[in-house]
Amino acid sequence: MQLTHTLTENEVATQASPQDNKQWFALSVAPRHEKKVSGHLEHKGYEIFLPLYRRQHQYGRRTREFQLPLFPGYLFCRTDPDERLPALTTPGVFQFLGIGKAPSSISDDEIVAIQIAARVGLRMEPHPYWEKGQKVRIAKGPLTGLEGTVIDSNKPLRLVLSVTLIQRSVLVEIDADCVVVESGHALRECRIAAA
Repeated sequence: MQLTHTLTENEVATQASPQDNKQWFALSVAPRHEKKVSGHLEHKGYEIFLPLYRRQHQYGRRTREFQLPLFPGYLFCRTDPDERLPALTTPGVFQFLGIGKAPSSISDDEIVAIQIAARVGLRMEPHPYWEKGQKVRIAKGPLTGLEGTVIDSNKPLRLVLSVTLIQRSVLVEIDADCVVVESGHALRECRIAAA
């Protein structure tokens, strides 16, 4: 589902002006320390965005609700790319994400979309980033161990299973909860939230 939104006057005012060189960047931070790092960076004067979601855990008969980072291990910082050294020296900050040593900025539209969704109180939770052409391995069910390529990331997930030698493929639809994403040689399980 794509969210479209017309910017209000206040949101337009907060967008970068032509003289403003500030851009949004993603920072890789120590896992489980996103809130603490966010506080340190705000104290240093940076504009920080740490989207959170609510998750309930049940302990026996008790239920407890937590606010967890929507993107564990990352937060967003709006700054001038030439003024990032104080952020990098903050305890818990690993790096600005980018290519080589040059940080890559994030589109204001992408950040604003998440900010608006959070502000209006939409239910949000982490979701795997499926890309067309991505290699995956089936981890559950009768097709366990088979590898395929994502061709459609809508539910159900549509995969192509191929026989390279004869250069033929078949299309299968599978519940995304049964699929893991290959990242190098390691596999990490991906869960898709129920809609």
